Amino acid sequence: MRITRLLMGMPITVEVVESPHPPPLSPSSQRGGADRGEVLASAIEGVFAYFEYVDATFSTYKTTSEITAINEGRLTLAGASPNMQTIFALAEQTKAESFGYFDIAFGGKIDPSGVVKGWAIHNAAQMLWDGGFDNFYVDAGGDVQVSGKNADGENWRVGIRNPFNIEQIVKVLSLSDCGIATSGNTIRGAHIYDPHQPGSFQPEIVSMTVIAPNVYEADRFATAAFAMDRRGIGFIEHLQGFEGYMIDRAGMATLTSGFEAYVA
Repeated sequence: MRITRLLMGMPITVEVVESPHPPPLSPSSQRGGADRGEVLASAIEGVFAYFEYVDATFSTYKTTSEITAINEGRLTLAGASPNMQTIFALAEQTKAESFGYFDIAFGGKIDPSGVVKGWAIHNAAQMLWDGGFDNFYVDAGGDVQVSGKNADGENWRVGIRNPFNIEQIVKVLSLSDCGIATSGNTIRGAHIYDPHQPGSFQPEIVSMTVIAPNVYEADRFATAAFAMDRRGIGFIEHLQGFEGYMIDRAGMATLTSGFEAYVA
């Protein structure tokens, strides 16, 4: 079952492939007369409901969101929801781990999107795992968590878009049980900056793709590495269990040493 909806200002796709021998339904589902297809449909609906919650809470474009209330001084972090406090803590952790290149504060406002999206995708994937589903992917705006195998029993195929022509794929990757995220200024325009040079950052790179053990790790460190400009690919090279693919303004690609192992 594959469903795509527009949420959080981007297409979100969830595809779940049933295993040949799925686990038995829970006693509560059996009593309710639900079949496996209904359980699957309900699980996917739960994932999309979760993304709606994330958008309502963390969108800087919604006047009613919790992050907007914080930015406008109507809400303190101490009075914010546990999830908001978690995001701020994860952002501070990432800032420390990336030598200050990851920073959700800019121009007097907080924009947590660099950590929220990967965190939300990973949490959505956890919902599917908890529901007994092992073979699926969750894709939000090109950042993806993959699990298990596709309908053909093979690794999932994930493409890296050409930042100069988004209709073109420059690499196709074969992935299972990991996350992948790409950061850049192609789709949303300039929104990632070097915190050490505020207002003067003119990146020499246009795209930074990171493969990591899960999409949360991939997303946050792809953002940080992009802010590092050319030094970012070296940063990814030294992260255990991570691989990266960087494209510069001249269209040249630089890969980490283990990246080719994932190329289909």
